Amino acid sequence: MNYSEWFEAHGEKHKNIMKKLEALSDDDVIAYFKFENMVEKEPDFCFLYKDKKKCHEMEELNCYLCACPNFRFDDNGLFKEENQVLYSRCSIESKDGAQFVSDDAIHQDCSGCTVPHHEDYIKKHFSRDWFEIMRSVQNVKENQV
Repeated sequence: MNYSEWFEAHGEKHKNIMKKLEALSDDDVIAYFKFENMVEKEPDFCFLYKDKKKCHEMEELNCYLCACPNFRFDDNGLFKEENQVLYSRCSIESKDGAQFVSDDAIHQDCSGCTVPHHEDYIKKHFSRDWFEIMRSVQNVKENQV
């Protein structure tokens, strides 16, 4: 499964959860997406939940903006840097992000960044339509490979 396919499938999972939460306030929806609650009530939302493992080590992990809106990707590559294809990057150049570099590819490594998992950040960018927030991630092209 490539990232685009995962993204679409994950968005559908998010949409199905949101249908169940229609009657809740925005604050209650955000609270519902706390890691501990999601592990208990939505075990299929993330493959890490079965092991109760967090994707980012932080005390109050919120999973609402899984697939960060600052993550830019293209399965075919955003652009080429010498002999390497840049497949993904951070649009805010988070100081806690890094890059995974191989001989022919560069990928964003978000494992050290917790920006989209804080409730204040989620409230600032909140929409009940996850795709509305995240859609800008899809097929963002800077220069063709």
